[in-house]
Amino acid sequence: QVQLVESGGGLVQAGGSLRLSCAASGVILKINDMGWYRQAPGKQRELVASITSDGTTNYADSVKDRFTISRDNAKNTVYLQMNSLKPEDTAVYYCNARILSLPLRTSDYWGQGTQVTVSS
Repeated sequence: QVQLVESGGGLVQAGGSLRLSCAASGVILKINDMGWYRQAPGKQRELVASITSDGTTNYADSVKDRFTISRDNAKNTVYLQMNSLKPEDTAVYYCNARILSLPLRTSDYWGQGTQVTVSS
C-alpha cells in the first residue's frame, strides 16, 4: 500500500514562514505529479502548487512569488516553502501524488492533511 505522511504545519504570525513536507512510502514504482492543495472552512479544496517528475512547477495566482514547491525524488518527498504568510492562507493543507504502484496501476493518493493557521 502507499501512504503519504505530511508534517510541518502549525501556527505562525502574518509575514512568517512555514515549510511543509510530505513523504510517500510503500510499494512505489514511479511518482508522477505531486502537489499541495488546501481547504479553508466553508470553501472548496483548491490547488496551491504542483510539480511534475521533471521539476516543472505550477502555482495558484494567490501564492505566486510567496510559496515554492520542490521535490526530492530520491526520498519520494515533496516540500512547500511558504513565505510572507497571510491570514487568508489559513487552511488545512493536503499533499497529493500520482503514483504507479502494484498491481500496475496509477492512482491519486492523499495525505491526512496538516493545519496551517496564520494570525494577524
